[in-house]
Amino acid sequence: METHVTRRLPPGARLVVASHNRGKVHEIFDLVAPYGLSVVSAAELGLAEPEETGSTFAENAHLKAAAAAQAAALPALSDDSGLEVDALEGAPGIFSARWADRARNFAPAMQRVADAIKQRGAWQGQGPRANFTAVLCLAWPDGEVALFEGKVYGHLVWPPRGNKGFGYDPMFVADGHLLTFGEMEPDAKHAISHRARAFQAFARTCLGGGAGL
Repeated sequence: METHVTRRLPPGARLVVASHNRGKVHEIFDLVAPYGLSVVSAAELGLAEPEETGSTFAENAHLKAAAAAQAAALPALSDDSGLEVDALEGAPGIFSARWADRARNFAPAMQRVADAIKQRGAWQGQGPRANFTAVLCLAWPDGEVALFEGKVYGHLVWPPRGNKGFGYDPMFVADGHLLTFGEMEPDAKHAISHRARAFQAFARTCLGGGAGL
């Protein structure tokens, strides 16, 4: 998923990260850092967090980016992402964050996923197949938008392991790896994550594809 883009963000351009999720904001800040942009989060600007009423990751990413771009009169980059479990027909999917509590504590959300898998008798072998999906949306105040998707496939483990990530990271092991995303150092996760893969497409299209360009 890539959208035709007619303009790019040059070094020094201001960019709003349209998220109030501190873990997600920190990860996007790390990814953007080499490109010389002036980045601020929606929370820092005091922007309201729009209700996610879309039926897909792309629709929700668009909603968040467009709202931030309009409110701040600046280009805005949003992310909508989630865990999709094969044994649960893709759940929690776009509801991944809403399975957590109001304080964005994902311990009960991970327990809910584990319990649902157990009820279906799917805790077998290496662990149930799952993937993370992320869609990034860059929106401009005049309404132009571009969408970029990234996925990473793997399996789930229980109990959760590690405290270096956020969300469902402690229960997800990417294909070809032994550590959960919660156990990986940030640089190792950034090299393979769904968000990093979506960001690579965004960088190629909107930032020139290389750090410092």
